[in-house]
Amino acid sequence: MLGTFANVAAIIAGGLIGTLLKGGLSSKISDAVIKGLALCVLLVGVLNALKVSNLLLVIIAMVLGAIVGEWLDIDQKLKAFGDGLAAKLKGRGGKVSEGFVTGSLLYCVGAMAIVGSLESGLSGNHQTLYAKSVLDGVVAIIFASTLGIGIVLSAFSVLLYQGSLTLAAAFLQPLLSEATKADMTCLGGLLIIGIGLNMLEQHNIKVANLLPAVFIPLLYQIVLHFL
Repeated sequence: MLGTFANVAAIIAGGLIGTLLKGGLSSKISDAVIKGLALCVLLVGVLNALKVSNLLLVIIAMVLGAIVGEWLDIDQKLKAFGDGLAAKLKGRGGKVSEGFVTGSLLYCVGAMAIVGSLESGLSGNHQTLYAKSVLDGVVAIIFASTLGIGIVLSAFSVLLYQGSLTLAAAFLQPLLSEATKADMTCLGGLLIIGIGLNMLEQHNIKVANLLPAVFIPLLYQIVLHFL
């Protein structure tokens, strides 16, 4: 849970700083900071991807995961969920409500939250969530300068969402082999690389549609167990 706690603290700190700024950061500075953080996200992804145990399994998992993800169109469903929720709550409670909904969706509806929470619970590796914490903290400053204290309150959504995923992964951790955990970490790292490339606006990778790939090594271990 350490990674999630760091993430929550970063959002709260960034949100409080943002509410004091009022005018906000210039778009030029914001863009430069986000691009710099994107390079750090890429580094985290590469470091995790290098922990591969079974390269062939990782490749097959990515192919199967992409097929399943595109068939389910997870990316579009997440966007539709976010847009629908924002539309329903728009105008209710003023800017506090708007900030809370915007922050909750921004911080929770994404592959980095899921992959980071899984890594945190499965292997105690909090690198991805630490990187997400810095990124979310900066974003909180930017958004809270216009949306106010609601951004700070969205930290509780992160605590509930990522905390639940981390605890669920920690429950499964003793049941997984070291090779399975390594391959899941590797696949998570590849998805993080995709997020970093999207942040740099070099590609438009539907990372959410690749999420099923992370769970293929787990299914592979289960199949081997019963053979």
